[in-house]
Amino acid sequence: MSTILPHPPSPGPGRGPAGPAPAPGGPLCLRDIERAAAAVLPPDVWDFVMGGSGTESSVQANLAAFEQLYVVPRVLRDVSGCSTASPLLGRAASAPLAVAPMAYHRLVHPDGELAVARAAREAGVPFVTGTLSSHPLEEIAAQGARLWLQLYWLKDEARLFDLVARAEEAGCEALMLTVDLPWMGRRLRDVRNGFVLPQDVRAAHLGDGAASLAHDHQARSSAVAEHTRTAMTAALSWEHVERLRSRTGLRLVLKGVLDPRDARQAAEHGVDAVVVSNHGGRQLDGAVPPMAVLGEVRDAVDGRCEVLLDGGVRTGTDILKALALGASGVLVGRPVFWGLATEGQAGVGSVLRLLTEELRDALGLAGCDSVTAARSLRVLTPTPFRDVSAPAAG
Repeated sequence: MSTILPHPPSPGPGRGPAGPAPAPGGPLCLRDIERAAAAVLPPDVWDFVMGGSGTESSVQANLAAFEQLYVVPRVLRDVSGCSTASPLLGRAASAPLAVAPMAYHRLVHPDGELAVARAAREAGVPFVTGTLSSHPLEEIAAQGARLWLQLYWLKDEARLFDLVARAEEAGCEALMLTVDLPWMGRRLRDVRNGFVLPQDVRAAHLGDGAASLAHDHQARSSAVAEHTRTAMTAALSWEHVERLRSRTGLRLVLKGVLDPRDARQAAEHGVDAVVVSNHGGRQLDGAVPPMAVLGEVRDAVDGRCEVLLDGGVRTGTDILKALALGASGVLVGRPVFWGLATEGQAGVGSVLRLLTEELRDALGLAGCDSVTAARSLRVLTPTPFRDVSAPAAG
């Protein structure tokens, strides 16, 4: 693995790592953890984690979309019993959030996905492990977390369906098919760095032969992108969704849906949830931020499946806003890597704890005693203020 070198944080608009040092005694917000991770990760790994495609306009838009929304709180409501507990895909969770699927956790910490799974178990939230996990599915499942498996549709379909069978055997609750990656977006930070995986970090589910492409250095090229191009199909269609639905009894989630027309079609295909996501700004640069279309997707599925939100979640108030616009819950990605890089399992635990604590604070201050109550809040956009929430009840 790369030698750990100091890497100064680059200032980000609005909510980047710039600012005062974390308070003694531990982080007070995710920005504190981001700064700590930026200081310890090698520059090329930091860029791999933080980068997006093209000019990274969608990365920044994902963050800005939350800033451009304002909640109208309610008053004179008893919030003494305020709780963040909420079901996700039919089972209780301590908060309406899950750890998003991300590749190669061992890039940032030797315990990788195992540490994240343990932290998710302790926090009482689901962990979505990935096709490009750096630990095998069975080892991750043994940590006792509530586990979902993210899938890329592999060109080698025998390997794909073997992985589905392994997920069923390991006790996974759901399959999350990523539908917005015919090939990897042009991530310029990785191209400039000639990014390759360290020899001791491999795609545990794809075998040594396929994984080796991600380790072959080429100047001005991303080895990880080349690996993805050769391993994943660009021919993914609704027929593939039907085939997957017919091959497993696990809950099925589609990740990467932004157009309400696609969301409506997903519901018609009997999926259990859609994830409104632009892949963290790492696929089509200029793709709309998920929060901007969340309400439209909610209306399009009309209660036929759950709607999850992925991209740019950095505070409990962000989660509150997503709930108010109709999300069942949110996925949290990059901040989990920040926590993992700084303190392993304990660092991931800090991320999940802070988000849960901030959500409870936001719920109570908004006059909501539960996650369900948050879905009746009004949400406005500024100048002029315009109501973008669902019709309020009560």
